[in-house]
Amino acid sequence: MARVTVEDCVELVPNRFELVLMAAQRARDIHSGQDIQVERDNDKNTVVSLREIAEQKISLESLREELIAGHQRPPEVDDADEEIVELMAGEAGYQGPALPEGEALPEGMSMDGEDEDEGDDAAVDSAAGDADDEI
Repeated sequence: MARVTVEDCVELVPNRFELVLMAAQRARDIHSGQDIQVERDNDKNTVVSLREIAEQKISLESLREELIAGHQRPPEVDDADEEIVELMAGEAGYQGPALPEGEALPEGMSMDGEDEDEGDDAAVDSAAGDADDEI
């Protein structure tokens, strides 16, 4: 087979888009060093991969599996998702958002939600009253 076209391979892989994906995967495999199953005849990897498909020198099923595996990615797990699972399971009590490492609370604040300077509430209330008088 001196020349190969997509038409020669469509009988084996009827979906042209799938054929192109499979041929591209095989061309990448050849580029990465896998042995070719046909004579190169000064052809590029894409043409060699199409010739291998047309001459049925490679397993289409294994090539399809390799193509699928190459496009799959493991799911990413967020730390926030793990925290939610712990909260739902009741293993950890919610204490509010965590501060970034090395960062301190503003003066007068505490992690339990209460102000540290409760005595200053009266001063704040009287200051708020003074502000109302000015308006």
